[in-house]
Amino acid sequence: MSRNPLTAGEPLREFLSGDARQLAPLLLGAVLTHDSRDGAVSVRLTEVEAYLGPEDSLHPDPGSHTYRGPTPRNAPMFGPAGHLYVYFTYGMHHCTNIVCGPEGTASALLLRAGEIVDGVELARHRRTTSKSPADLARGPARLAKALGLTTADSGRDALAPPFGLVLPSRPAVPVSSGPRVGVSGAGGTDRYAWRFWITGDPTVSQYKAAKPRGAKPDPATFHGR
Repeated sequence: MSRNPLTAGEPLREFLSGDARQLAPLLLGAVLTHDSRDGAVSVRLTEVEAYLGPEDSLHPDPGSHTYRGPTPRNAPMFGPAGHLYVYFTYGMHHCTNIVCGPEGTASALLLRAGEIVDGVELARHRRTTSKSPADLARGPARLAKALGLTTADSGRDALAPPFGLVLPSRPAVPVSSGPRVGVSGAGGTDRYAWRFWITGDPTVSQYKAAKPRGAKPDPATFHGR
């Protein structure tokens, strides 16, 4: 039976320095906590998407923010594994990534959805429009909102207080994979089927293909890319 790699004593940051595509299914079931001044909220991750690097890199990814190279905005994706990359987009939403891979090689996992397992009341206060507990972090914008994350947290270490990341004792099963949500062009095709989710989990977001340019995004399924 498969075991969490950390049970063999592998440090978490070293573990996260691996290939984001291989790490993605292993982070399903992991619990990310943010202990803010308002209180702590913890989310069990049920859906993530892997994103890689620039077009001139070893693993070019046309769906990634880093595809055209480094910018002040995407700089955390080139930084140490285990740090956060949080961005604001469409003037409405924050979305959260955990940086993966060796430092200097851009890659990250977009946290698409999860189940709030601690701090439910605070998450409800932040997400007053959610109609059920399963909706509180069902989608990347909702997840970031429930955790109280903004661009001020981009570049911060997710493995050190006030944050914490705990992997599951065993990998989640069953796990499904498919194209990433709302990514336009080649990056949204089956060739880049780097979205992973816990099969049948009620908190997983609904798949939607990319909207035509100029169309208004749907906050419920916003992909942030």
